[in-house]
Amino acid sequence: MFPTHRPRRLRQTAMLRRMVRENILTTSDLIYPLFAVPGEGFAQEVKSMPGVYQLSVDKIVEEAKEVYDLGIPSIILFGIPQDKDTEATGAWHDCGIVQRASTAVKEAVPDLVVIADTCLCEYTSHGHCGYLEVGDLTGRVLNDPTLELLKKTAVSQAKAGADIIAPSGMMDGFVQAIRQGLDEAGFENIPILSYAAKYASAYYGPFRDAADSSPQFGDRRTYQMDSANAREALKEIELDIAEGADMLMVKPALAYMDIIYRVKEATNLPVAAYNVSGEYSMVKAAALNGWIDEERVVMETLTSFKRAGADLILTYHAKDAARWLQA
Repeated sequence: MFPTHRPRRLRQTAMLRRMVRENILTTSDLIYPLFAVPGEGFAQEVKSMPGVYQLSVDKIVEEAKEVYDLGIPSIILFGIPQDKDTEATGAWHDCGIVQRASTAVKEAVPDLVVIADTCLCEYTSHGHCGYLEVGDLTGRVLNDPTLELLKKTAVSQAKAGADIIAPSGMMDGFVQAIRQGLDEAGFENIPILSYAAKYASAYYGPFRDAADSSPQFGDRRTYQMDSANAREALKEIELDIAEGADMLMVKPALAYMDIIYRVKEATNLPVAAYNVSGEYSMVKAAALNGWIDEERVVMETLTSFKRAGADLILTYHAKDAARWLQA
């Protein structure tokens, strides 16, 4: 005997499917990453990320205006300094590249939310996310001295106009240290978006081309999470919430949708998913070869992050997705 309810009844037309759709992707969900470099009038495409560019500050401002006009509420800024050293001076200097870009964007587009990535790997000569022991070639970062640099970086970024601080170095206690530094400097109202569950992933390869941040030796497995672990992610978010995080991020997104779901189930805080460079580049490569329908694959993927529980999605597809949503 046939059941009285047939799910196919609600799939008959596009409008009917739209009426019963459980998850809706909007431009308000999107955050667009940008890479700032010194110079003027500079725009260089990242070879491993078609459509993504390293941009001088004036070009960053142009992009920010376009992003805002598309209805995307936020950008996240990464910086590539002219010079690097062992103390990541370019990360926390008041005239650092992210600081200059933040100030310029806020002057040009005041309502756009500027997120500052707060990490040191782009600024250290060795490519790791903090202090290393002299002569250490393993990449084992000294946790507590690194916290002091992250605190200085966050305060400098807030002074420059960043609306949100996003620490990504996966140091123990980094949220607490940054919260303390911001509060002491008078930035009690600046929220922290913590990269709470950031995995040591092979999907970051193209980003490291864009940000010139590949480790010169060793790897980041001593401080980023093991891809085999899920319960550990819940411990990480528990610690970050206790330390004062206002929002939480899972990175990468596509291979970690189970983690997004678990994090969303465990907290009432907003959860962000980072659709990382490797995920982006695979789609672009397949689309350029004519193997997939880029628009359909991107929109399906971004919607799946929403279905898994993401409230916000950091993605290099953001501008294209905004245009497709408005079409």
